Parts: sequence; C-alpha cells; structure tokens
Amino acid sequence: MNRLRGAWRHYWVALRAMILLTVVLGIGYTFVVTGIGQVALPAQANGSMIASDGRATASKSTAIGSGLIGQAFTDAKGRPLPQWFQSRPSAATTNGPAGYDAAASSGSNLATGNPVQVQAVKDRTAAIAKLDRVPESAVPSDAVTASASGLDPHISPDYALLQVKRVADARGLPEATVKKLVESKIQGRGLGYLGDPTVNVLQLNLALAQLGR
Repeated sequence: MNRLRGAWRHYWVALRAMILLTVVLGIGYTFVVTGIGQVALPAQANGSMIASDGRATASKSTAIGSGLIGQAFTDAKGRPLPQWFQSRPSAATTNGPAGYDAAASSGSNLATGNPVQVQAVKDRTAAIAKLDRVPESAVPSDAVTASASGLDPHISPDYALLQVKRVADARGLPEATVKKLVESKIQGRGLGYLGDPTVNVLQLNLALAQLGR
C-alpha cells in the first residue's frame, strides 16, 4: 500500500509539473514572444508584407505581396508580361503553372541529369532568350531553375540586368534609367559574406511602377 501511495505521489508531481510547464512555456511564452514581435517588429511578425508603394506594412488589407514569397508576373495563360521583370521558375504549385503557392512549398525533386529536368531547362532557356532577345548562352542558371522551396522572391543581378532592355522598350523608358533602378535594388550578401547578391523581384517591380509608365 505504501509503495502504491509513493508511486501515485510521483505521478501526481509529474502531472502538475507537466501542466505548469505547458502553461508557462507552451502558452505564456508564446503570447509574450508574439506580443514583443507585434510591438517591436510588426511588419516582419506578420509576414514581411509589402504595400503598393513599396513600403513594409502590417496590414493585410493594403498588402499586395510578401517580400519573402515570390510571385509570377504573367498573364492568365502563364505568358510573361514584357513590361515587368520576371521571377525565376517555381515548382511550388497545386493549380496551374504559376507556382509560388505557399501551401505547396517544394522544389522539383528532379536530378540535374533527369531527362525531364534537362528538357525543362532547355525549353526555359530558349523561351527567355527569345523574350529578351539575347543568346541562350547569356541566360543565367537561376532564370531556368526553381529554388529548393519554390518560393524564392529573388533573382540574381545578372538575370535582372538581362531583362533591362526588354522592360525599357515595353515601357518606353530610357534603358539607362531602368538599369540604374535595377542597380539600386541589388541586395548584398548576408552579413557581408553569406550567399550571393540578389534582387527582390516584387520590390523591383514596385519601384518600376513608381516611374509612372
């Protein structure tokens, strides 16, 4: 009997400890951290949403996209709109070819030597070379391959600069003006040494829209 009472006492202590830790760490800590985020960094805490003027916003009603998730700048049939800078391909899709579905984040999962992947890269390279009127050898790799998440909002500066002439011609803008805009949107390496310089396509296109054409 004493052994049974001792065992139940240990169980009761363990149960109370579990309840206490669940309340403090599972609920209390979550509310505290969320509250700090909403006060100190509201835009980042709500998904790094961006308004039409290019500024960060915490309001979903005024947001037109997220600086963390890419989006396609194509027509209803998936054809690239020449007046906008184009994003890299995305394999994150559940409905149509557009990609960038945050609920279906995924890479293609195909090896570089897979015949399907090889053909897809060839087709994309030919399409971009035709769209931007450049040799196929000038098309950078990020322009024809999806990122591991399928949601990457960035492209390389090389791909952004490749599109300058086409965008400038479509909008009737001086090529130098559009090139300068791209150069102003190049983001450096993380912490000065991590990764490669990038360009956020949504932010670039929003700045392009501010030019008024």
